[in-house]
Amino acid sequence: MESAELIAMLQAVRDRVRARNPQTATGAVELPLPDLTPLLHARDAALGKVAAIGSVNPRRGGPINALVQGWKKLVARVLDWHVREQVEFNRKMVACVDATMEALNENNRALVELGNRMAAMHVLALAEEMKDIRDHWIEWRGEWERKLERNEIQALRNVADLQGAFQHRVDMVDSTWRESLVAQHKAFHAELRSSADEIQRRLWADIDRFRADYERTIHAELRTVRQRAQISRGASPSAFPAPSEPGAVQSTPALSFDYGKFAEKFRGPEEYVKNGQRIYLQDFIGRQSVLDIGCGRGEFLEAMRDAGVAASGIDLSEESVAMCRAKGLNAEVADLFVYLNDLPEASLDGIFCSQVVEHLAPERLPEMIKLCATRLSRGGVIAIETPNPECLAIFATHFYLDPTHTRPVPAALLAFYMEEFGIGRIETRKLAPAVESMPSLAELPAAFRETFFGALDYAILGKKL
Repeated sequence: MESAELIAMLQAVRDRVRARNPQTATGAVELPLPDLTPLLHARDAALGKVAAIGSVNPRRGGPINALVQGWKKLVARVLDWHVREQVEFNRKMVACVDATMEALNENNRALVELGNRMAAMHVLALAEEMKDIRDHWIEWRGEWERKLERNEIQALRNVADLQGAFQHRVDMVDSTWRESLVAQHKAFHAELRSSADEIQRRLWADIDRFRADYERTIHAELRTVRQRAQISRGASPSAFPAPSEPGAVQSTPALSFDYGKFAEKFRGPEEYVKNGQRIYLQDFIGRQSVLDIGCGRGEFLEAMRDAGVAASGIDLSEESVAMCRAKGLNAEVADLFVYLNDLPEASLDGIFCSQVVEHLAPERLPEMIKLCATRLSRGGVIAIETPNPECLAIFATHFYLDPTHTRPVPAALLAFYMEEFGIGRIETRKLAPAVESMPSLAELPAAFRETFFGALDYAILGKKL
């Protein structure tokens, strides 16, 4: 038999079996059923064996084959009585297998029906369960509404408690704030009393200081009066040369005000001026012969005497010279041009001139510098102090306070005159910063302040070459 025919026969058998037997699982409920295919295959095999009993294989024709076939048939008839029972047994067994398969098929159908019924029962149970859920939902809703009502009542109570606690807290905060306000008020009054006491204490201190300043001023005025009285009592007719005498020096023309009091008020007390002129000690210590041109009240001469330097001074004011002599200082009334002209050349090794050149006529300033240069010995030092015209503040305050000032002298001009007449190693020092006496200048930019509002005075120093 060809394999294709065998495959076709097997496919036909499989189709018949599937038509006769239900699936192994079916119904609304997935119920697993027993698989009868192995039993079906066993039955078909048994049927094939039963059908083959007593059959003879066909052979090609011929006398020998016919003889063999006849012999086989004879043997089959002879043995038929022996295997007949076995054939019946086999057929009964195949029938039993068929009955078993039919019973199992019925079992499968019963199981399918059971599954369908169980599915139907499951739907009914689900409906019943839904009914139970609906009933329970109604009961639960009522209970939930009752609980909700209780929770609302409890929430309202909690809100009332919170409101009461909040009000209590507000009352406590208000009380604490009022107590703090009262404490701050008391502290403020205490601090106010303390500040008032401090202001009063400072006021009395200022009053005491003002009183001391006034007493110091009165004492200085009285001392000046006493010095003048002493000078007027002790002066002899020959103390100063008479104007009519030959070679006499004319004193300063009489002014309509007290110039000594003017210097005391606007230049400062003697001690203040003396402290300011101590910066020149390092330049004149060790000198043998120093001249102070315009010695005034003798502050520089006192500083030189304290430093052990031999110094003398000249001034046009008889009163100033008398004050210097009363202090034991070497001073005389003289015109600087006449005095310097009478001195031998190179007879001095130091010249100091403070706040004088601004009183001179501009055309006489070079003459003064020339005389000073010729009277200095080699290496002798000269120091000239005068208001600084580069500081604009002096024109609004200091310079024009003195009616005897003629014009300010720039440092560059003085340096030119010195170099012109043989004085070198020139050094310019800025003195008395304007911002110290006028604090409002501190608000200006630093560079602008230094350029236009720097030092009120300057000193120019040089040495004879």
